[in-house]
Amino acid sequence: MAAEIDSFSRGRDRGFTLVELLVVIAIIAILIALLLPAIQHVREAARRSHCTNNLKQIALALFTHHDSKLRFPPGNVTKGPCCNTKSYTNWAIEILPYLEQTTLYKQYRQDKFNEDPENAAVREASVPVYQCPSEIGVDMLDKPESGPGGTWNNQPGILYRRGSYRAMTGRSTGSYWWDTDENKGIDRRFRGVLHTVGTNGLQPESVKNITDGLSNTLMIGETSTYTRQKRRTFWAYSYGCYIHSAAVPQARTLWVDYDRCIAAGGTGGDNPCKRGWGSFHPNGLQFAFCDGSVNFLSVEIEMETFCRLATIAEGLHPEKWPPE
Repeated sequence: MAAEIDSFSRGRDRGFTLVELLVVIAIIAILIALLLPAIQHVREAARRSHCTNNLKQIALALFTHHDSKLRFPPGNVTKGPCCNTKSYTNWAIEILPYLEQTTLYKQYRQDKFNEDPENAAVREASVPVYQCPSEIGVDMLDKPESGPGGTWNNQPGILYRRGSYRAMTGRSTGSYWWDTDENKGIDRRFRGVLHTVGTNGLQPESVKNITDGLSNTLMIGETSTYTRQKRRTFWAYSYGCYIHSAAVPQARTLWVDYDRCIAAGGTGGDNPCKRGWGSFHPNGLQFAFCDGSVNFLSVEIEMETFCRLATIAEGLHPEKWPPE
């Protein structure tokens, strides 16, 4: 009997063999490998939902501005030729009071240029609703790549807070644009809802001007890039195309890769890339439409459809949006 007990005790204390231990480790590793994609998918779904809510809040703020002022805010305000003119305010600054940021808005000096020292506090402010949580490194200060005069080298210390969303200025040929005075060569029907104001007689738009239909017209979309970080979105920067983009019939403008866009080439050289779109969500990006809805657009969208969705009064638009 004692021998049996001793034998049982030895068997019980034997523990795991090396092979058994390796098998257990392998099983755990396999389970982790299977679970990680699912966890990452859930996290991205949550981030995308957060981003959707941001766009809905922005769209609501734009319409609240419209209800108050009887018009939408300007995409930006500039009163001179492209590439050498300082700017004033922009759409993202003007809707701050409707995003519970009244105190920040009151710090912005409308009588000063956007680049002036008096507006530094607003330029550098972090506004969470302008940041998509899927975007890497969005809540950072940085220097845009260019500014009035074509360079920031002679303007040390001017920093802007990055953002994730840009306004749709309208349809472009790839050579003419709605964010500066370079819109002389475009049919006025091709303008978007948030274009530049102060050049060539352009004024802020109202709902009555969106004759293509609110549900058929893009208003705000995601813009970022894996490369050339200084070409990202800067929410308070009114100059050029850092706070608004355009629709160009070139698929490269939806890639979330500025350098790749340039390398692909096309009409307008790098200018369509400067006014491109892109997000860190897989396979597409989100847009708020003029009816307040938010839709996910695939990077494979037919570009003529995309361009038609960018205009407020072209008279041509998809028969049904979103497609089934």
